[in-house]
Amino acid sequence: MYAIVKSGGKQYKVAQGQILRVETIPGDIGSEITFNDVLMVSTGDTVSVGNPVMTDAAVTGRIVEQGRSKKVLVFKYKRRKRYRRTRGHRQNYTAVQIDSIQA
Repeated sequence: MYAIVKSGGKQYKVAQGQILRVETIPGDIGSEITFNDVLMVSTGDTVSVGNPVMTDAAVTGRIVEQGRSKKVLVFKYKRRKRYRRTRGHRQNYTAVQIDSIQA
């Protein structure tokens, strides 16, 4: 059984017991999170698709970790102009363990 969930402007395929890294969600470690924007649920033999979201479906989980990902270097360069710029970026994330999928 799996579901397609929307969080932070992105869509994720989730299954029960999976640990998912999404954009930062405010909350403490161990607190419950409910994803109400469920786009699709598959139970193996049947597939239910929302229009655009399913009103009766929800995915629940709990926060496992709040952290920052590895640094990504952004390098700008223009040839023959002596123009070079280097910047770094670290994105905040929330790790959520999926507990249940209600269809």
